[in-house]
Amino acid sequence: MANIHINIGSNKNRRHNVAQAIDGLRLNFFDIECSDIFESVSAGFEGDDFYNVGVNATTDLSVVDVISVLHTIEDKQGRDRSQPKFSSRSVDLDLVLYDSVIDAVHNLPRDDILKYNFVLAPLAQLNPDGMHPIEQKTYTQLSATMDALQSYNINILEKEK
Repeated sequence: MANIHINIGSNKNRRHNVAQAIDGLRLNFFDIECSDIFESVSAGFEGDDFYNVGVNATTDLSVVDVISVLHTIEDKQGRDRSQPKFSSRSVDLDLVLYDSVIDAVHNLPRDDILKYNFVLAPLAQLNPDGMHPIEQKTYTQLSATMDALQSYNINILEKEK
């Protein structure tokens, strides 16, 4: 079994879409553990703020098969792949880590870990002592250099009040 970390992002109907994505992950992976919700401004374009959630899970699927499952979940939630990379979206599911695999073809570990706190903060919350396979620093050490994000410890599956 491989330990994986997935980042969920949404800035359209955020609460609903993140909850749906978590449900999809629960149907396909094991030992699901979710971070708090982190809210961040859109990066690279003008748009509504995003919710980001990190998810640890285990799987017996290969990297390629995990990515395929993530794309299927996105597609079921109306992800429009014809939009520019930096644009509003119903849901974005990114495989951030697959064990300690270093794989440039599949962008593992995802280079966004070192670029964006909306990827690093949830990862560090769930894996504070985890070691970045290339940088050889813990996620806590890496997050100390990033700006803080607003996080919410709320139950994403509760209805909005």
